[in-house]
Amino acid sequence: MQSLLADYLPLVVFIGVALVIGLALLVAPFIIAYAKPDPEKLSAYECGFNAFDDARMKFDVRFYLVSILFIIFDLEVAFLFPWAVAFKEVGVFGFWSMMVFLGVLTVGFIYEWRKGALEWD
Repeated sequence: MQSLLADYLPLVVFIGVALVIGLALLVAPFIIAYAKPDPEKLSAYECGFNAFDDARMKFDVRFYLVSILFIIFDLEVAFLFPWAVAFKEVGVFGFWSMMVFLGVLTVGFIYEWRKGALEWD
């Protein structure tokens, strides 16, 4: 029976350390937090606008457009990095596949540039 309990000792120690760290991280902000918030700190802040009207008002679609454009070009970099790392192994087919991918993204970028999607007036 002692051997079985000794096998679980590292698990008990791990859980104990995790609980101590978790509780310390939960309690620390209440102990060391700044206690005198100013009105600006207490004000609601959402999507780059100060709260000036009802929460159910119409929302500007430009935020969605910018976020979608960011995701598209962020994914371009996410696909470009592994391709660049394995550039020698992908060969000619991999090179031209990436050139087609970048070409399609460039055409999309030019389209949204001409449509004015990148303008913030």
